[in-house]
Amino acid sequence: MNVSKDLVAASATPLILTILKDNDSYGYAIIKRVKEMSRNQLIWTEGMLYPVLHRLEEKQLIESYWDKSEAGRQRKYYRIKDSGLEELELLRQQWEVVHAALTRTWNE
Repeated sequence: MNVSKDLVAASATPLILTILKDNDSYGYAIIKRVKEMSRNQLIWTEGMLYPVLHRLEEKQLIESYWDKSEAGRQRKYYRIKDSGLEELELLRQQWEVVHAALTRTWNE
């Protein structure tokens, strides 16, 4: 199933922040994790991911740093900041409201 671009865009920030809440990560690993979490229903590209990561950095919700990968190459990692954790909790509450309303509507 193709998920609409609007839903993909709306869910990008909470998904990224949730992934970074567990561990620091880098672009390709984030894309792979989203695919796994969605059971192959959400397929992100670098062109979709990196603008969101940059926006989250500008908003001071995440920060980036360079480190060596297991293969020895330099890789840009991202980590969530305290402000990102606060934003994630707010987004979680908002998504729960929307989910509950849709569930009630669809089950009536």
